[in-house]
Amino acid sequence: MTGYRIALAAVAVLVGTAGCTTTPSQSAHAQDLAAIEAFNKRYLGAINDGDANTLIALTVPDHLMMIPGQPLISGKERLDASSRRMAEQFNIRETWDPIETVIDGSLAYTRGTFSTTVAPKSGGAGRTTDGKFLRIYRKQPDGSWTMLIDSFSGDKADAR
Repeated sequence: MTGYRIALAAVAVLVGTAGCTTTPSQSAHAQDLAAIEAFNKRYLGAINDGDANTLIALTVPDHLMMIPGQPLISGKERLDASSRRMAEQFNIRETWDPIETVIDGSLAYTRGTFSTTVAPKSGGAGRTTDGKFLRIYRKQPDGSWTMLIDSFSGDKADAR
C-alpha cells in the first residue's frame, strides 16, 4: 500500500505542476510577431523609398549585413555610409515573402524569399534578383525588435 500512496502522490505533484511552465503566452508571441512585422515594414519601406535616414535610424551598432560577393558590412559608420550610397545611386523595388518567423525569448529569425529590382538613378537598365534571406532580430528593452543580421543570396550565380 505504501508504494501505491507514493505513486499517487507523485501523480498529484505532476498534475499540480503541469500548468506551471514558463512558456510565453500566445498573446505575447502575437505581440512580438507583430512588432517584428512592423519593423520589417518600416525597413522595407525605407529601402523602396530610398530613405537613407530611416534605414540609419533602424540600424543598431552591432547590425551585420552579409551581401553575396561582398565583404561583411559591420560597424555603424560603414552601414550608414552604405545606406546613403544606395539611396543616392539607385532606385530599388524590393518585395519580401516571409516563410517562417521563429521567436525564442529575446532573439528571433525570419527566413523567406525576396525579389529586388535595382536601377541606377543615372539611367540604364535595372537588374532583378530573386533569392532567399535569413534575418536575425533582437528584442529591445522597450519591447520593440531590431534586426541584427541581414543575410541574403540570389537564386542564380552572379555573372561577373
